[in-house]
Amino acid sequence: MIKEIPDGVLLKLKVLPRSSRCEIVGPHGDFLKIKVTAPPLEGRANEEIIEFLAATLGIKKGQVNIVSGHASRHKTVAITGCNRQELELHVSTAKKQGK
Repeated sequence: MIKEIPDGVLLKLKVLPRSSRCEIVGPHGDFLKIKVTAPPLEGRANEEIIEFLAATLGIKKGQVNIVSGHASRHKTVAITGCNRQELELHVSTAKKQGK
């Protein structure tokens, strides 16, 4: 689910578009399952994923980049300026708060 790289982390996501709200659901096999409200049309869900993760982690949108799975529900996201421990802390906090 989370792999450290030299300048940050890679995060494997399973995305559920057209949900009632944006939130981190939790682990789902080798993926972190998240819900977004945007439909998977014209990259809108991808944009919302980037905005949601940046807001949840308290980082700039430019630090979040979808590196694979642009047209799939399974995505790999690179997050720079963040390590595994920080990411796990933010994810667990977001799950508790229902974000």
